[in-house]
Amino acid sequence: MVILIFLTFVAFVIGLSFYLGNKTKTSSGYYAAGGQIHWGVNGIAFAGDYLSAASFLGICGMIATVGYDGFLYSIGYLAGWIVALFVVAEPVKRLGKYTFTDAVDSKFNSRGIKLAAAISTLVVSVCYLIPQMVGAGVLVEPLLGIPHHWGVIMVGAIVITIVATAGMASTTYVQFIKGGLLIVFSLVLVIAVCVRGFSTRPDQGGRVPFHEYATIAATEVDGQVVPADASFRVLEMQTVAAAKRSFVKLAKDGVESWWLVARTSSAVTLHEIQSAVTSKDGRKLVNGQPAGPGNLLRQTGNIVQLRGSSTAVTGSVSPTGLLSAMSDKNTRVSTWRDASLTDKDGNKVKLYYPIELAGNVLMRPGTKFAVQGTWLQRIDFVSLMLALFLGTAALPHILIRYYTVPNPAAARKSTIVAIAAIGFFYILTLFMGLGAMINGVMNPADSNMAAPLLARSFGDLLFAVISAIAFATVLGTVSGLIVAASGAVAHDLFDRYMQVKMDDRQKIKAGKISAFVIGALAIVLGILFKGMNVTFLVGLAFAVAASANLPAIIMLLFWKRTTAKGIAASILVGVVSAVGLIAFAPDMYKQYGLDPTTAPIPFSNPGIISIPLSFITLVVVSLLTRRAPTATESAQA
Repeated sequence: MVILIFLTFVAFVIGLSFYLGNKTKTSSGYYAAGGQIHWGVNGIAFAGDYLSAASFLGICGMIATVGYDGFLYSIGYLAGWIVALFVVAEPVKRLGKYTFTDAVDSKFNSRGIKLAAAISTLVVSVCYLIPQMVGAGVLVEPLLGIPHHWGVIMVGAIVITIVATAGMASTTYVQFIKGGLLIVFSLVLVIAVCVRGFSTRPDQGGRVPFHEYATIAATEVDGQVVPADASFRVLEMQTVAAAKRSFVKLAKDGVESWWLVARTSSAVTLHEIQSAVTSKDGRKLVNGQPAGPGNLLRQTGNIVQLRGSSTAVTGSVSPTGLLSAMSDKNTRVSTWRDASLTDKDGNKVKLYYPIELAGNVLMRPGTKFAVQGTWLQRIDFVSLMLALFLGTAALPHILIRYYTVPNPAAARKSTIVAIAAIGFFYILTLFMGLGAMINGVMNPADSNMAAPLLARSFGDLLFAVISAIAFATVLGTVSGLIVAASGAVAHDLFDRYMQVKMDDRQKIKAGKISAFVIGALAIVLGILFKGMNVTFLVGLAFAVAASANLPAIIMLLFWKRTTAKGIAASILVGVVSAVGLIAFAPDMYKQYGLDPTTAPIPFSNPGIISIPLSFITLVVVSLLTRRAPTATESAQA
């Protein structure tokens, strides 16, 4: 049933694309759906486009692991629409025709702007494509039982088909349908969470027995841990500085397992944890046994105490009651963190250890973002919020949607509809994330599966529908991104920059070829970045967009001294500085397999440097390249 629902949805999407493809005969139809989309449809399509894998998979997963700090992404994403509504919606519609490049080059007809803006569109689109493809692979693994890379390849093939058949027309209606379904079924999932209520021994609605973690008393002699149970033999002990934790590997009855060392002033105890080991010869072990369908990481996450009670079963609660109970200082929640090490035999080891947090700590800022930490940590947080707030109005696949409506008034109305739909959905993400945190459904190796696994705890039907919608979420967003990127190649680079003479049929063909190439690149990157939280990756894409595109749009609209060279220089500096800072940041060093503490850039979010730098570049270059007024212009002045 799960596979049937999923395949039916995919078949419907592809069928719709072929149907609309037969009606797409002009370049205007391919790149902008002929500018005839109704503002209400476009508003929900905006929501469908914007509520990407990061919103549905990543934010829910981040809330489920770090609490309120994950919700800050929702706030930042939504706040960015205020800039889109009041600053760029109507002007972009008036200035442009098909792409972001059309808008920023509307007053200049500059080859430099065409090249810089096209490069920026491609870079931002690729940065945004990576998390969508990662999310696609994550979804398909548990749904169809196929490896991550085959899921990424399947999504790429379907999306290329959608874009290559009908372009923006099919993309718009796919986004409209999945945007509406996503909001409706997310509401259903939140209602189910509230009806189930709280239990300190969650069993996923009777589907999975609650697992009790073992604890062993121990002593410490000359810095070495000795288990009180003599049947356990110590194989090795390591301290992971980044996690500030010590771990010990024990053997019993031929099975090796890793344990967390907990020290107090009066005792030493060892706590059972989960492990995933990749040996030097490529074998994979989970919790000491060969990995396979019957031996996976246990799902985790539960309420340890609810308002001080360790044996609570509440039944149905209201949404406000759920938030109140979660925020109580006497509520304690078990979540987890991970640590990586190399054991003495040279095997790569990933450890997942539980931590307990008080409810009032989880439900206020500070679990992930050290808002009261060092000045560097505070700067990193402010930098992230700046990128989220300013990035929305500069995303190429969002900007091109303004060209699908007939006039500037329709552009404004569709933005208002989008804000309402997106805002409501982001409220739902808070409840879905908290529901995943306390219902024992979290896969500790991949937080992106929080919402689908929560749905599965209520039955296969809801899991199938939610997963199909989440998959469509990826399809819609990737389609919009590839339309934007193919437009940058075919329309901005070939047609306008290189001035290759093409008729409408050739422009459409160039766009379709570009879609194939960019789709193939997205597939490769989606495989390479497996395992990273998709919300974090999208946050980086927002930083690049805000650095490269927004200064050009803002200054073009509101500063009369802006010059073509100033815009081109600003875009290029924004792209290079943002991407460069990201490439040498701690989180990317971790992805490279290097020690994040050795990264030359000490923070992960570049916006606080790259956005002002782009603005300053535009102002300085514009002042240096400003054309002197003619005698006639001076006399008129």
